[in-house]
Parts: sequence; structure tokens; C-alpha cells
Amino acid sequence: MVSFLISIVVLILGYFTYGKFVEKVFGVEENRPTPAKTMNDGVDFIELSWPRIFLIQFLNIAGLGPIFGAIMGALFGPTAFLWIVFGSIFAGGVHDYFSGMLSMRHEGKSISEIVGIYLGDNAKKVMRIFSVLLLILVGTVFMTGPANLLSDLDLGGLNSVNMWLGIIIVYYFLATILPVDKIIGKIYPLFGSALLIMAVGIASMLIINGYDIPEITLSNMHPKELPIWPMLFVTIACGAISGFHATQSPMMARCLSNEKYGRKVFYGSMIAEGIIALIWAAAAMTFFDGGILGLSEAVDSGGAATVVNTISSSLLGKVGGILAMFGVIAAPITSGDTAFRSARLAISDAVGVKQAKIKNRLLLAAPIFAVGFLLTRIDFSIIWRYFAWSNQTLATIVLWATAAYLIKNKKLHWIATIPATFMTGVSITYILQSPEGFSLSTVISYPVGIIASVLILLLFFKKFNDKSNLDKIKV
Repeated sequence: MVSFLISIVVLILGYFTYGKFVEKVFGVEENRPTPAKTMNDGVDFIELSWPRIFLIQFLNIAGLGPIFGAIMGALFGPTAFLWIVFGSIFAGGVHDYFSGMLSMRHEGKSISEIVGIYLGDNAKKVMRIFSVLLLILVGTVFMTGPANLLSDLDLGGLNSVNMWLGIIIVYYFLATILPVDKIIGKIYPLFGSALLIMAVGIASMLIINGYDIPEITLSNMHPKELPIWPMLFVTIACGAISGFHATQSPMMARCLSNEKYGRKVFYGSMIAEGIIALIWAAAAMTFFDGGILGLSEAVDSGGAATVVNTISSSLLGKVGGILAMFGVIAAPITSGDTAFRSARLAISDAVGVKQAKIKNRLLLAAPIFAVGFLLTRIDFSIIWRYFAWSNQTLATIVLWATAAYLIKNKKLHWIATIPATFMTGVSITYILQSPEGFSLSTVISYPVGIIASVLILLLFFKKFNDKSNLDKIKV
């Protein structure tokens, strides 16, 4: 219990200390006009209050990520607490803050365009394709998952998966093309608040009922003996660092009225998500008889969704059951709709089509949803396994772009360079070692992953120590 409580305190202190330091390194300009003011189009560029933007950003980046990921990460034992805490403060917070603030400094551009500015045209082309495919994939999976769950509930006799799929698609389409303040700006703060209330309730009951939350240890407790490195660092993504966040931050960067709110919205949302992940990791490894072995049996028999429902209903009663329903149905829907919206914005930035006119939004949204619908006909069991790796790889690229920005502006680049190098090692080692990758033994994957990350660091320094390369960056 002590380690759990200390972890929460450290996360909060991290926001007020390291978050403030990161903000200082960036150099906020409170009098600098933001895209919400200079490019207001009544659709995507709209001024919203920072508390509302915080709740929207929080739900955008959270969804099921810090719940399901933390539950699966809990199988490794309380060592997961360390990754959540230090990952959120030193990697995820930096990643989210700069992906949002650099977008604000560059007319609210999507993350692929930001990467292109600092890492070059080739990186931009790769990121355009990579990020849009990732977003459509996320949106599609978050269509089919909730549709299946809703059909099982048989609400009002609606038990057809295709019928629910149609309803969700219609909602997604409206949320994608309507002004951001019409649907997302109204319902997201409510859902974001519910997600926070749910987590606080779970944490309170763990403490009140005296659950024996294990203390931090470096021991690997995974029942299937999966290695901590790099599996834990990919399993818990949204609760520590996630490339998906970088696709969402620019959407809110278009709505902030002042740069001084950036730390509250971007860094603050990441810390809040880390707290959510801590709570669910603690609950998962504590609640079931037999501890982590009991959790493993629960996951094997019913999946993470069943774990959420069991814990919520048991600790919070009927209210918990309702909140659990929100957690496994509403949360993915509120990630799916913004995934499609972000895909529209990324494509519009790439092709230069302004989005103020409804016909232009329809022009881009229609093919996105056509692709998404076709993908719902495909079995995702194989494709989805690559999502975790691609998600962390995207985060790695964003951190390298951040480091390039800091070097270009003669700022302390190590706050991005160190986590970028670390995440490079994670991504390379994972794809070498994982079953969906090359299935190499740790004897090979560990040294190759470490050596490759060091070489990439050296190549990065070689490139950006060359003044001619820095001069190519036009900002």
C-alpha cells in the first residue's frame, strides 16, 4: 500500500516540478497569439476554456488505454508502478506537451507535419501514412468492439451487431465533420469526469477496505514469464507514453487561447492518465484471490473487460456496474470518434484542403469512413497485435522530432533525447523478440536492440551537429 500511495504522490509532484521545468525549457510566450485566435474557422479552430480542453484531451488520450493496458501490465507485478510513474513524468509528459505545444507554434498542424519540419520530408511522408493508417485502425477497432458488447446487452431488443455498428458509424461521422464544440466539446467533459470519478472510487475502496496492495519490487511475476524488457514498456503504453497521444494533442492545440495553459492540458492530462493506470494496476493485482495468479485466470477466462466489470461492480456496487459499462463501451467510442477526426485533419494538412466548408470535410471524411467500414469486415486478431509496437514507434519518432526542435533552438535537448533513445531501444527490441515480430531470443534481441538505439543516437547527433542540416529546418 505504501508504494502505491507514494507513487501517486510522486506523479503529482512530477507535474508541479518536472512539468514546470519542461515548460520553462520550451519557453511559453503568454502574449503570443494562438491558432485558436488567429485561425478561428468555427469548426476545428475554436477557443474553448482550458478546463474543458483538459477533460477533452484527457478522454481523447485515455479511453480504455490506461485501464486495459494497466490490467495487462499488472501481470508483471508491482514493478509496473515504476514504469507508470517514471514513464509518465519523464517520457509521456514530455511527449504529450511538445506534441501539443509545437502544433500551437506551427498553426495547429498535425503531428506528421511537425515531424516533417524537424526531421525532414522523408520522415514527414512516412509519418503521414503511418499516423493516418494508425488512426483509421484505432477508429475501426473501436467501432467493432463496442458494437459487439452492445449487442450482447440486448438493449431494447437491439441485439444485432450490424445495427449497433451502423449507429456507431453515424455518430462517428457526425463527430468527425461537425464543429468540435457541438458534440465533442459537450459530451467529452462529462465522460472525462466520469472516468476520473470511477478511478477515484476504485482507489478509495481499495484503501477503505484495507486491500493489501503489494510493495514495489523489481521481480518479474508474470505467470507466463514474459520478460519485463521490453514487454512491460509496450503493454503499458497509454499509462506511461503513447504515440496515439501525439495524434490527438494537435486537435486541442487548435482550441487553446493561451500558451500558458499548455502544461495543464497536455502534461497534466498525461499525469492524470498515469494516476488512472496506477489505480487500475493496483486494483488488478490485489483484488483477485491468489493475487496475480488470480488475475491471470480472470484475464484468460474473460479478458480485461471482465476484470473491469468484476472489480467495479464488487467495489462500487450498482454505480460501479454503470461506470464499468461506461469504461468498456463509452470510453472506446470516445477514442474512436476523435481518431477519425484526427485522420481527417492529418489528411487536410497533407493535401492543403481548408476545412471551414462542410463540402471539404465531407470530401475527406467519406473515403476515411469507407476504408474504416471495409476494415470492419476483416479479422483484426493478427493486424491488431502490431498496434502496440506501432504506437510506441510513433511516440519514439515524435520524441526525436522534439529533440531536433530543442537543438535547433539551443535548448536543453536531453529532456527529449534520453527518452527518445530509451523508447528506440524498446521498439527495436520488441519487434525483434515478440511473436508477431522475428521471435528472436533475448540473447540476440537485447544486445541488438541496445546497440541499435545507441547507433541511432550517434547518427542523430552527427546530423544535427552539422550546421547545414540545422539551417534546413525552416521554422
